[in-house]
Amino acid sequence: MKERLTRLARSVRPPDRYQVVQSLKAAGAAAVAWAVTGWWLEAPMALMAPWAAVALVQGTVYRSLRSAVQLFLMIAAGTLMAAGAALLTGNTMTALLIALPPAVLLGNWARAGGQGLYAPTTALFVLAYGSYSLPAVGHRLLETAVGAAVGIAVNALVLPPVHSQHVNKLAYALPRDCAQLLGELSEAIREGYDEERAERWYRSAGDMLGALAELRTARGWASESFRLNPGHRLRRRTPAPSDAWDVLWARVGDRLLTLTLTLWEAASGRRGLPRPPTGALAGLSELLSAAAEVCAVEQEVMEHGPDEERRGRRDAQLAEAHRAFTGVKEYLHGSDSDANASLGSLLAACRALLDDLTPEKEEGGRRTAAG
Repeated sequence: MKERLTRLARSVRPPDRYQVVQSLKAAGAAAVAWAVTGWWLEAPMALMAPWAAVALVQGTVYRSLRSAVQLFLMIAAGTLMAAGAALLTGNTMTALLIALPPAVLLGNWARAGGQGLYAPTTALFVLAYGSYSLPAVGHRLLETAVGAAVGIAVNALVLPPVHSQHVNKLAYALPRDCAQLLGELSEAIREGYDEERAERWYRSAGDMLGALAELRTARGWASESFRLNPGHRLRRRTPAPSDAWDVLWARVGDRLLTLTLTLWEAASGRRGLPRPPTGALAGLSELLSAAAEVCAVEQEVMEHGPDEERRGRRDAQLAEAHRAFTGVKEYLHGSDSDANASLGSLLAACRALLDDLTPEKEEGGRRTAAG
């Protein structure tokens, strides 16, 4: 029980700055909307305004504007359905049975995203409060419009959200994670490893592909966050690596997946492939260690910019990796066919990895900042 609680405590992350800021903005927008409709306009159902304001403090200004149209249409539809059914029947329960099914269907069918839920919930509010006269319907729509305007204004004018920093964070993590995995492979291959450890390497390489998918999603958010954003030019912005960066590290991730899979299969023995000779593994360890250093330099270059010292270190490590690769190739001539199969697969993946990490292969925008 104690171990479970410990794991749970480690898995719970505190909210980041973006979440705190957006939450405070939503609360502030709700308070302003309530004050405008409840105190100034003296609306009979001021709840609608803060409700809409909270819902429209979205992750981007563009999304706030788009969601405002969807939310208003859904609330208007739910209000009119409920009011019409109540005026027609004069009975709340009967009106509920008439208005709720089409309201739910509309919310599920219309391309309104998460705003579709507001059609049936508004219908329930209207019938629960019993305020479905023509003036009451008009007030409800006015309150919704005021709340939507307040929510959009607060999101656009108070620290409008920009997501480029998250893109940079994910992009810089790719070479760092590659360097860590390559370094672990290098150390373990030299000292010896078992099937369980090799399986963990394979899963770690697979996680990199998941990180690439997360990076592509973050790029979409970053691009959207600059649309219709009046304050983005006033916000500090660090240029993100271009899309070519993603392509490069997707290829590197594929090489690591092949490497770790071959090492795992050789360790398990399920395919009858023996491990490569000890001397070949020693040379492979040197190769992977040099490749790890290259990845570490790439992270430094992206974070701090290129300079002669970093270029020199990268070129020296690439040369060391190629020397190790040439030495390991010699073992193909003295090994049996089964050992050659596993060693050949490892060498093919290593050769492709070194080609990907060689600067001449990266021209055409790899280090060009986006925007």
